[in-house]
Amino acid sequence: MAESAPADLVLDRVLTLDKGVSLTLGNDALVVRDKDLAKRNRTRFCGVAIGKLPTEIAFPYYNILWASFDSELVIEYATQNPKTKIRCEKLQYSLGDVPLDVAQPWVETLLQRAYGQAQRQRRAKVLINPHAGPGGAISIWETDVRPLFHAARMNLDVVTTSRGGEGTEICEALDIDAYDVVVVCSGDGLAYEVFNGFGKRADARNALQKIAVAHIPCGSGNAMSCNLNGSHLPGPSALAVVKGVRTSVDLMSVTQDSQRTLSFLSQSVGIIAEADLGTEHMRWLGAARFDLGVVQRIFSKKVYPCEISVKFEHENKSEVRAHYRRIHTREGQKNGSGESTAGASLSISDSKPEVGEGLPPLRFGTVKDDLPEDWVTSKYDKLGNFYCGNMAWMAPNANFFSAACINDGLMDLVTNDGDIPALKYIELMTSVETGKFFDNPLISYRKAVAYRFTPLEQNDGYISIDGERIPFRPFQVEVHPGLGTVLSKSGHYEADGPPHWEIAPK
Repeated sequence: MAESAPADLVLDRVLTLDKGVSLTLGNDALVVRDKDLAKRNRTRFCGVAIGKLPTEIAFPYYNILWASFDSELVIEYATQNPKTKIRCEKLQYSLGDVPLDVAQPWVETLLQRAYGQAQRQRRAKVLINPHAGPGGAISIWETDVRPLFHAARMNLDVVTTSRGGEGTEICEALDIDAYDVVVVCSGDGLAYEVFNGFGKRADARNALQKIAVAHIPCGSGNAMSCNLNGSHLPGPSALAVVKGVRTSVDLMSVTQDSQRTLSFLSQSVGIIAEADLGTEHMRWLGAARFDLGVVQRIFSKKVYPCEISVKFEHENKSEVRAHYRRIHTREGQKNGSGESTAGASLSISDSKPEVGEGLPPLRFGTVKDDLPEDWVTSKYDKLGNFYCGNMAWMAPNANFFSAACINDGLMDLVTNDGDIPALKYIELMTSVETGKFFDNPLISYRKAVAYRFTPLEQNDGYISIDGERIPFRPFQVEVHPGLGTVLSKSGHYEADGPPHWEIAPK
């Protein structure tokens, strides 16, 4: 994890120690001048040191986990090997003649630069699902995650879940004054349980605003981690959680019959729902089960007759791209003015729900109510896929909703027909990995604030809400701007956005 030292050092931030060792607080990294350390970090080929011996080694502040001093100065940091495994290392130096009133402010400045807007020593409720994805969550926690959290001095209360729904029960009864974050070591299903546990509380809005939710990927899709941590791997994700900033995130209410649940990720009917829920028996394949499920269903040419009624905000790709540009141009302007956007709302309105009792009232009623007059209703005889997303990545290499924004108060809605020739359908689905999905003429991509989905003719099938199956009956969804709180790496989703969004319209 060592880098070449930056040239523009802050020279009044130097801590000079014995044996010619000096530690300098640079602009972006801690710069260490230490011959013994340099020898240990020298580039090697087949065990033989090659190249010149570096005089200085830089440790990015992002990788600094903690610093403390007594008779010795101890700096703990994360380092990453070529296989993306992250481990904890230490720098240890005797303070010698350095007085404590010099060492103390230097260490405090180092920690300030290491954490920035991120909270130090978070109090975390950790939920581990040992059965998530291909299994192995407990081993991942012990080897890849706990050491980083421990080095960062996080206060940990760890629970291993034993059954579905336990995460909901834990968070419904959680003392929200005792924790800062709930960390789920699982797939996306346990995060779904956490949000719904908070949603069942009498003080739901307060709980959803007060307690952040963070994700360590241990499942098949790991969408939440891909979006917020920028990784589907546990080590980098653990570091992203340690350094994560509190960020408001949109949540969605799903009503069906008399039930109301919260969705943080997506809803789907058709090929995606079938490829997800219809391959539960192949969890041992990990994320590959989705690819296999998609291919199987492409050749079946199954269609899903339905009616979809929508409260649209942007009805075509040009409008969607312009909306994304407005939000992220605004973010860039904040950065340009020196104002950090980490953890800040990126939506146009910057609206947040009022803290209060229970979930926010439904603006558009439930699936049982009459449709509002300004909703647009369309009948689809040959629907192949209905997919509504609140995040960009749905799985590693699957950026289905490239125009998704973390708290713009809108849902991204994708549809396509199911009678597409098989080769064209395969080309469409593989375009997700190549970044060409958004512009593919076979899909419709729009943004909405609410919708109702009504199946026609078919009595049985898959409807997926954040990967969880609900009955194949009509359901309605509306978005709540900034209702939830998460830890994110940068204050927005770690996705590139729709193609050509940076180019100003002519």
